[in-house]
Amino acid sequence: MTDSTGTLARALLKGDRRALARAITLVESGREDHRERAEELLDAVAESGRQSLRIGLSGTPGAGKSTFIEAFGCMLTGQGMRVAVLAVDPSSVRSGGSILGDKTRMERLTREPGAFIRPSPSQSHLGGIAQRTKDAVALCEATGFDVVMIETVGVGQSETAVADMSDIFVLLIAPGGGDELQGVKRGIMEIADLILVNKADGDLKPAAGRSVADYSSALRLLKRRKGDPQDFPKALPVSARDETGLPEAWDEITALAEFRKASGFWDERRSEQACRWFEDEVRMGLLRHFEADRKSEEAMQALRSAVAEGTRAPGAAAREILSGLGRKAGFRRT
Repeated sequence: MTDSTGTLARALLKGDRRALARAITLVESGREDHRERAEELLDAVAESGRQSLRIGLSGTPGAGKSTFIEAFGCMLTGQGMRVAVLAVDPSSVRSGGSILGDKTRMERLTREPGAFIRPSPSQSHLGGIAQRTKDAVALCEATGFDVVMIETVGVGQSETAVADMSDIFVLLIAPGGGDELQGVKRGIMEIADLILVNKADGDLKPAAGRSVADYSSALRLLKRRKGDPQDFPKALPVSARDETGLPEAWDEITALAEFRKASGFWDERRSEQACRWFEDEVRMGLLRHFEADRKSEEAMQALRSAVAEGTRAPGAAAREILSGLGRKAGFRRT
């Protein structure tokens, strides 16, 4: 380990927020020398064994995710907890740019000494998850944050990506009628641990109550999941504006987390997640190796042209590329 990496690791373990910001910048870098340093850093802090409560948060557009996170985060910091927010902003498909406006939207939480907010571009990854969000979560845990919230762009694509890096997955929705219920995909309902109907205040309070009843009825139709108590998942009303229902939501989150720890499901899930992260890293490394090889790139371009012209089927062309990569790596079919 280099001296600079060792210094950064020690600063993280002491809870230095500035060091955390530098470390996340390092792991998000695409430079090869930065990747090597990032891997050294992640390996060093992994030995700390620290764990945070990871809460994944997604929701329909207009549900008020940022407002909820700010109110919820301030409530937790008010109780003496340290809270990190990893807010993944949508990137432009054309330019790759991202607005990254979460710090502006969460101005009150930004000023909390016990809070850390880091917006990251999704870079067009499925499910609205930045490629290095998993690494950022690990760094936040090493820095000693009690809670790490991962806010997704809520694009409705493969929210399993969020669940695979979270301990508790929360779906935030706005009050609505039957059409709103139909608009939420069954797959997201099946992985949600808690559905929070936000904006349960003012004129929308009756509608929020009806939505909670509708979602509660829908959840009863789903098969009970392994490692969960009888009454989960469940739906609750909250108001980020009036800050009502937030303590109840936190009680439900912590109760579910404690139940999973007592049953052994928490450790089992963490182990499965770590193995999936490892497999993802292997796939990404193979892809980087492939892209860096000139002959492989030339073969890729030739087959791409053949697919575009209709002379090769996409599946067969992909298999040819992968077979060549496997032979180069020394893999043999048994």
